[in-house]
Amino acid sequence: MKNIIFGLSIMLLLFGCATASKTYTSDGEEGYVINCSGSALNWGMCYEKAGDICGTRGYEVLEKSGDTGAMVTTGQYGVFGGSTNNRSMVVKCKD
Repeated sequence: MKNIIFGLSIMLLLFGCATASKTYTSDGEEGYVINCSGSALNWGMCYEKAGDICGTRGYEVLEKSGDTGAMVTTGQYGVFGGSTNNRSMVVKCKD
């Protein structure tokens, strides 16, 4: 069972897509937290998602953060390792 969960987690990291959730900015306006973490994703996918959300109005990036780390896990068949890439940004659509 652990191997299935581990395999599904790896697949999500490799084949995921940028996701967005609605939030409120420090000035009380509506914004979006966009996450494009994973080894198969990149910052371009975050910007593409922001463009999809805001359309022709455009958007302003309010905050951007990213880091890279390592992941190690053990299982019945040995030790597995990999890297993690965390990327997220907060945007608000222009009026």
